[in-house]
Amino acid sequence: MSKRRNPFAWLGAPYYLWAAVFIIIPLLLVVWYGLTDSTGAFTFENVAAILNPAHSKALLLSVLLSLAATGVCLVLAYPLCMILTSLQKKANSFIVLILILPMWMNFLLRTYAWQSLLEKAGIINSLLSSLGLPAQHLINTPGAIVFGMVYDFLPFMVLPIYTSLQKIDRNVINAAHDLGAGHVQTFLRVIFPLSLPGVISGITMVFIPGLTTFVISSLLGGGKILLIGNVIEQEFTQAYDWNLGSGLSLVLLIFIILNVILSTFTDKDQEGVVK
Repeated sequence: MSKRRNPFAWLGAPYYLWAAVFIIIPLLLVVWYGLTDSTGAFTFENVAAILNPAHSKALLLSVLLSLAATGVCLVLAYPLCMILTSLQKKANSFIVLILILPMWMNFLLRTYAWQSLLEKAGIINSLLSSLGLPAQHLINTPGAIVFGMVYDFLPFMVLPIYTSLQKIDRNVINAAHDLGAGHVQTFLRVIFPLSLPGVISGITMVFIPGLTTFVISSLLGGGKILLIGNVIEQEFTQAYDWNLGSGLSLVLLIFIILNVILSTFTDKDQEGVVK
């Protein structure tokens, strides 16, 4: 028996048009420029440029800082989500609202705010001076960039972990205790494995934006610490070398593809989570 045609399928036409104009066509342009030179001839030189010491150094630093930010977000988010799931619904809903409230503000404005806080004559150093403590060099450091990543991307770690923990049936946890498992054993063998899909989703949702960011490193790094995102942005806006910029972007596209593949496996694992 053939499947019945959905009479409302045509309502998706605006989305398909939007996806074609703003996703597919720009992506094809990046692929085209990345695999051709200024004359339009096919070449892999733009992609191979990632092996240039300056580019590979920027990529390695991006990976390291993104991993550091992801690790900090995970350490902060998981205990918070455990606390939220133990609270009453009204209380945890209020805390989640407070957590995502800054996301309603423009990303650039939030980063500028931390720039004024961390700079040499900023609020933090002014407070330290008033307490008789020496001023600290906070801005234009890798630590400032990691701090900005954690602040901006922490909600992307909290929400999927919190959702996974909320889906765990309390009866499963109670059954583990009835069978003699302690709190640590219950966490390691029941709670954490069932929340792993949310953890993986949160890691990918923090790592990929952290790897490709250039605004945070530009403002909190003062342009002195170049990440791969800054290199690509400069190739497009300063050097006007769209071919090289697109070639380096294709390297980052590999990480995005891996993210999609990992998310697909995560979705399959979530089907087995007890609701």
